[in-house]
Amino acid sequence: MAASSKTGSSVEAGTSLNEPQQLFVGGSCSNSSDGSTFPVVNPMTGDTLYDCSSATTEDCSRAIDAASAAFETWSRSSPSSRRLIFLKAADIIERYMHQDAPEILSSEVSATKGWIMVNMMATAGTFREVAGMATQIKGEVVPSERPGTTILVEREPMGVVFAMSPWNAPVALTARAICMPLICGNTVLLKPSEFSPKSQNLVVRALQEAGLPAGCLNYLPVSPERTPAVTEYIIKHPAVRHVNFTGSDRVGRIIAGLAASCLKPCVLELGGKAPLIILEDADLADAVEAVAFGALANAGQVCMATERVLVHASIAGEFKVALVKRFQQIKVGDHTQDSSVSVSGMFTPVHAQRVKAMLETACAAGAELLTGDMSLRGQQGTIMAPHILDGVTPDMDIFRRESFGPLVCLTEFRGDDDDEAVRLANDSEYSLSGAVFSRDVMRALAVARRVRTGACHVNGATIFSDPAVPNGGWGQFRVWPVRRDRGGGGVYAAEDYYVGQGRDEVSVLVSDSVRK
Repeated sequence: MAASSKTGSSVEAGTSLNEPQQLFVGGSCSNSSDGSTFPVVNPMTGDTLYDCSSATTEDCSRAIDAASAAFETWSRSSPSSRRLIFLKAADIIERYMHQDAPEILSSEVSATKGWIMVNMMATAGTFREVAGMATQIKGEVVPSERPGTTILVEREPMGVVFAMSPWNAPVALTARAICMPLICGNTVLLKPSEFSPKSQNLVVRALQEAGLPAGCLNYLPVSPERTPAVTEYIIKHPAVRHVNFTGSDRVGRIIAGLAASCLKPCVLELGGKAPLIILEDADLADAVEAVAFGALANAGQVCMATERVLVHASIAGEFKVALVKRFQQIKVGDHTQDSSVSVSGMFTPVHAQRVKAMLETACAAGAELLTGDMSLRGQQGTIMAPHILDGVTPDMDIFRRESFGPLVCLTEFRGDDDDEAVRLANDSEYSLSGAVFSRDVMRALAVARRVRTGACHVNGATIFSDPAVPNGGWGQFRVWPVRRDRGGGGVYAAEDYYVGQGRDEVSVLVSDSVRK
């Protein structure tokens, strides 16, 4: 937790990466109730970075009690007092950029220099956007059929929220998971990924330093072995009123089942297989840059990553030549040895082997490898060069399964009515993000509105999420039961953490040029 090793101390900034990580409950750091820990490993070297306390159900009970007690006062605090905390936290998280944040993210999740900046700046943006929501939660006056009666509809915070955020954008996605619940007057239990406890704790540190009252945010890292029991205990606890989770569809199904068993609302964001459509009149230079960024940011380990490129057959040859050239220009290597690399290691050796196996299976099924050699490099075999697979068809496993690696699949379409492109784009259980490229913006908008994704970009990369708009999908691996993850999302997100119902929204984002 980048905290003092003494039980009862508050969160401290700038302590050594190698110091043990503790829990943070009720405003104080502590070891787990039974003293258990688990190792956090550097995926690039295989070395243990530090030992992290593993929360027990007893620790969770204590955290729920602290959050419940804090809710009584936090839910009644003034909007301006909440707003000030989040504005301060934004400045603090930016300061961490020049302190220990780069070392932490680099060591825990192999984050490159660019990905570290994306995480920290996005988090500061989320803090500031959410701060502005403090005075924007409004009720309604509804006319009544009964004479002399006025109906006031007020939005009230729900209570204790359980948030689970992932490792791949550990700072930004942690902020997304907890900020909107907090600004709406809820209190939060946060369970980070076992791969990135200290990276995610940067958000806890910033809010604590900014003056968030004790008990409003409780931090509960848990070992992999203990996670199933602890997660079930928290979700089923009667004092926990809402759950949000970002991660794999496999785990999302488990979370949804647990929540359903006690009729508890939850918000899930479960990955993607983003399609990018290139129409025959597209600016190919723009499209190439969008694919390179969208497919290779954080070694492809992004839920909005461009995994499927659907290109019109009339321009496919020219596009492939340009894309191969661009991919081969990408600098790949160990970011700890060369800070200028754009693509570094994946988050575990096991995951790297899984990505390699997907490539091998696709080639055996008839896909053609245009660039990349399917080799793994680095001390732990986590570094893979960018790969392009051509001739990928819907009956191939790689067309449908999220790879979460530095690769992209190419599929050609024909015809002048765009129907085949839309059909291929929508032929997926995933539906988080998409993009359409065309010089005819009105045509691209028409196609974008037919693509079944929560956000569809026009002449822009699939990786982009503005904190002012909702973020989520429409397919099987969207959110459950009816809501999308809207950790930023302005007034749209607030509906998830107040008593009341909203509606789903679709975002269409239009860019002048991806190269700007």
